[in-house]
Amino acid sequence: MKLLHLTIISLLCAVAVVAIPASAGPADIAVTSSAIDPSVLMKGDTGTLTVTIQNNGADPVSIKSARLYGSGVVGLSDSYPSVGEIGAGNAKTFTFTVRADGGEGTFYPVFVLDFVNAGSLRYPVPVQVEDTPLSASVIKKPDAFSGGRTAEIAVRVGNPRPNAASGVQVIPQGTDFTVTPTGAFIGALASDGSGTAVFNLTPAAETTVTFQVVWRNGINTHTADLTLPVVFGEDKRQADPVVTNVEVTPEAGGYRIVGDISNAGLESARSVLVTPGAPAVPTDPFRVYVVGTLDPDDMSSFEVTFRADANVTEVPIVVEYRDDDGNRYTTTTMVGVAGGTAAAPLEERDGGIPLAGIIVVALVALGIAGAIYYSWRRK
Repeated sequence: MKLLHLTIISLLCAVAVVAIPASAGPADIAVTSSAIDPSVLMKGDTGTLTVTIQNNGADPVSIKSARLYGSGVVGLSDSYPSVGEIGAGNAKTFTFTVRADGGEGTFYPVFVLDFVNAGSLRYPVPVQVEDTPLSASVIKKPDAFSGGRTAEIAVRVGNPRPNAASGVQVIPQGTDFTVTPTGAFIGALASDGSGTAVFNLTPAAETTVTFQVVWRNGINTHTADLTLPVVFGEDKRQADPVVTNVEVTPEAGGYRIVGDISNAGLESARSVLVTPGAPAVPTDPFRVYVVGTLDPDDMSSFEVTFRADANVTEVPIVVEYRDDDGNRYTTTTMVGVAGGTAAAPLEERDGGIPLAGIIVVALVALGIAGAIYYSWRRK
């Protein structure tokens, strides 16, 4: 009888072993990785948090649900109400949408797995929040701006953040100016990286230009503004035509002025023209003298002719030139005319008879008289 009882107990144990296999427990589930995109959030940013788990046991594990909770960085998406079974050696990834609602720092939202049989797994996920924006600075501009003159502006954008920024662009904003291009695309900037945007700015009046830097941190768009005051003044590099070695010569009916013109500036003067200004009246053959282009330190001679009233003692010599952008400039140099008088026109002398004709007639008469006197002496 005792032997029968032992046999029955042995059979029951064998059946139990076959019917109820050993099941992997919560200890066999481990978090193998976690990541946040973007890797560093800014305050108010939305990101995507992913957590990957793996079953390191020999048997499947049944999971009831998965969820995320915390403060500073909060979950926006729903939890996983029914996860199901994870087979031995298998992995599963959970994705949550989160938002940085706190200030700067490192926050630890908690990832929780609830198991079907009993117990749960809790894993704090580190998420960094930093509000440092991209920086911008003007690295090239003229010493002074001029109305209607195009100036080259270079803006450098740097990324001092601990993570990369994408879609970086610079957009000039404001009034009373034209600019090309209307926006510059830099693209992605790695941490501690930089890029440069170049613009050609033509102001119509004194104004302020705002260069807006736009970039993305993950799916989040951010901006930063750089302002540049545009104040008119004298450009230290522009062309500077100087008139020297002037000589004034009275002529029949007016004056002739010859001299030299030099470019004492640091930029070329183009389409240089020299002409006498009012009250002088330009006359042929040199109403306007075309010099052409004067590069820095170049010199050219010029010659102009004009007439002026008897009471005029000085006249302006006007130099007109253009810069590389086609903007027109003028300079004026006053030149004295000797005594304020000029030789009268030939046709206005001696009652309207030309002086040269009178001289010719006199010479012919003298020749005839000489011939008569010589013939008379011989006789």
